[in-house]
Amino acid sequence: MAISMYRSSVPVLVKMLGNLSAILTKAAAYAESRKIEPRVLLDARLAPDMFALTRQVQIATDLAKGCGARLAGVEVPKYEDNEASFDELQARLEKTIAFLNGLGPEQIDGSEEREITVPTRREPLRFLGEAFLLEWVLPNFYFHVTTAYAILRHNGLDIGKLDYLGQR
Repeated sequence: MAISMYRSSVPVLVKMLGNLSAILTKAAAYAESRKIEPRVLLDARLAPDMFALTRQVQIATDLAKGCGARLAGVEVPKYEDNEASFDELQARLEKTIAFLNGLGPEQIDGSEEREITVPTRREPLRFLGEAFLLEWVLPNFYFHVTTAYAILRHNGLDIGKLDYLGQR
C-alpha cells in the first residue's frame, strides 16, 4: 500500500513542530532558571554565517505552512517574521500547527503530480508535488528543526534525542 501525500506531510510536520514547541518551552524555562536574558538564546547561532535560533524556527514554520498550502492548492499564509520572544515563537508554531491541522487528506492526496512553484530571491523553483515534498520540503524542514535543537543544546539546554523525536 502506498503512503499518501497527506500522511507523508501534515502529520509529520505537525509532530515535529510540536516537538520543537516542547524544546522551546524547555529553553524558556532554562533561561529563566539560569537568569539568562532570553535574547541570548534567541539570537544564538552555531556559526557566524548561520541564522540565529529565531530565524531557524521561522524558516521551519515557513516550510511547513508552505508545504501544506502548496500541496493543497491554497494560498500560503503570510507571517511578518517579527517574533522577538519565546512566547511569540510559540504563537507562530501554534498558528502553523492549526493551519496544517485545518487541511484534510482530500486536499493533499493526489498532489504527487501537482505543479509547484516556490518563489526565491533568484528565480522560482519548480517541482512536481512528490519531489517538492520529499526532495525539497522535508530535508530543509529537518535541517532547520535540527539546527534549532543544536543551537539550544550547544548553549547548555539539557535536551536529547527523545526531545527531538518526541513521544509516540
